[in-house]
Amino acid sequence: MKDAILHLKRRDPVLSRIIDRVGEYRIQFRDPVFETLVRSIVYQQLSGRVASVIYGRLSQAVAGQVTPESILKLRPARMRKLGLSTQKTAYIRDLARHTRDGAVVFEELPALSDGEVIERLTIVKGIGVWTAHMFLMFALQRTDVLPTGDLGIRTAMRKAYGLPEMPQPAEMEQIASPWRPYCTVASWYLWRSLESTAAI
Repeated sequence: MKDAILHLKRRDPVLSRIIDRVGEYRIQFRDPVFETLVRSIVYQQLSGRVASVIYGRLSQAVAGQVTPESILKLRPARMRKLGLSTQKTAYIRDLARHTRDGAVVFEELPALSDGEVIERLTIVKGIGVWTAHMFLMFALQRTDVLPTGDLGIRTAMRKAYGLPEMPQPAEMEQIASPWRPYCTVASWYLWRSLESTAAI
């Protein structure tokens, strides 16, 4: 990872200052499995604390075995009682069906390109490009993902680069062009730059 940090610091003086303030790169990865994607769906548009409680209840309801089969054995009404919305219940069940039926094969994803992974995952109801980007970054450990739909990244870019408005995807790609092939690393630093201890 030293090569990535050196590359980013040499290519972008703004990002270089952020890296110096934030410090060591400490990204945390999860396994590229069904359970990780279920967790991502649960966490969509919720605070971390609330999502953690709901996910804990779901995991407990299936005795810690979050699999397509165990999810589909739960009645939708039971899932909603755990705190899941009607929409998220439908999304998780759709993912379980696609996985059970072989439309999404998690064992195949590591061998696919980023674009192919996005294409495979977004056939599932409720999984958009943002969720696919998060899976690429934090589960498949891809180093060159720029999540242009992420509010945190857009906010950090606006603040760091003194932009008058929230950047749109084309502008974000332009700013990030010197970062390649390490956009994931740069994105992690942008997220961390929003924390009070690393304020720019």
